[in-house]
Amino acid sequence: MARYSSKPSSLTAPFLKSLSFIEERVKPKEFPFNIPAFRGGKLELEFEKPVTIVVGENGTGKSTLLEGIASQCGFNLSGGNRNHAYDGDHNTSPLGNAMRLGWLPKVTRGFFLRAESFFNFGRYVDAVGAQESYGGKSLHAQSHGESFMAWAESRFGYGRGVYILDEPEAALSMQRQFAFLKIIRALELEGESQFIIATHSPIMMAYPGAQLLLFDGKVVREVTLSETPHYRIMRDFMNNPAIMMERLFEETPKDDGDL
Repeated sequence: MARYSSKPSSLTAPFLKSLSFIEERVKPKEFPFNIPAFRGGKLELEFEKPVTIVVGENGTGKSTLLEGIASQCGFNLSGGNRNHAYDGDHNTSPLGNAMRLGWLPKVTRGFFLRAESFFNFGRYVDAVGAQESYGGKSLHAQSHGESFMAWAESRFGYGRGVYILDEPEAALSMQRQFAFLKIIRALELEGESQFIIATHSPIMMAYPGAQLLLFDGKVVREVTLSETPHYRIMRDFMNNPAIMMERLFEETPKDDGDL
């Protein structure tokens, strides 16, 4: 899937090596520094693999972390890269402003994908007439999953790049999640692409050899797939969906009607 020929180099992904915070820019009482994972600006991360998967419940900070990294990369925070200029009011990140990234080497190519604002990105592509860069067809003239795959197949892999993806599974069926992981695998093997992905999908979490970081509501720690609550819940459900549904609805309060 190579798209770009660069000079031979022993420097392969991951290019983004580390993350820490600049103490004097941390505002402990303000969002997002009041999220436990970022409290006091003490979080330090080492990116050890070309693919890092970030997991955790809603509100634990994983999407906020990705937004901060994307802002430091200069990517459009509504979705895009350095060249996509739209939704200017959404292009600041308090977390990113306090963040220090360590690179070897520094790369400027890449993309920030937000599943929640992918519609806006598609509208921007239509407005500037750039459909040819995304498979030759309007992203809005396809299903959500089709447009997402057209985007991935068109925009990944142009030289060294960092791809920051926030819940990409929101657009993808289970089968297409597997197809998407095959795209990532091909690029990983070329050594020119680094991926940082926030997800709730056990399929995405199962990517072989990925660094798996769990935001557990208190700290950020490295885990295995079987240690994630997402995997355990899905395993229990698949083992016996009827019992899980029975237990779920046993906890539902009965409606006693009007008193």
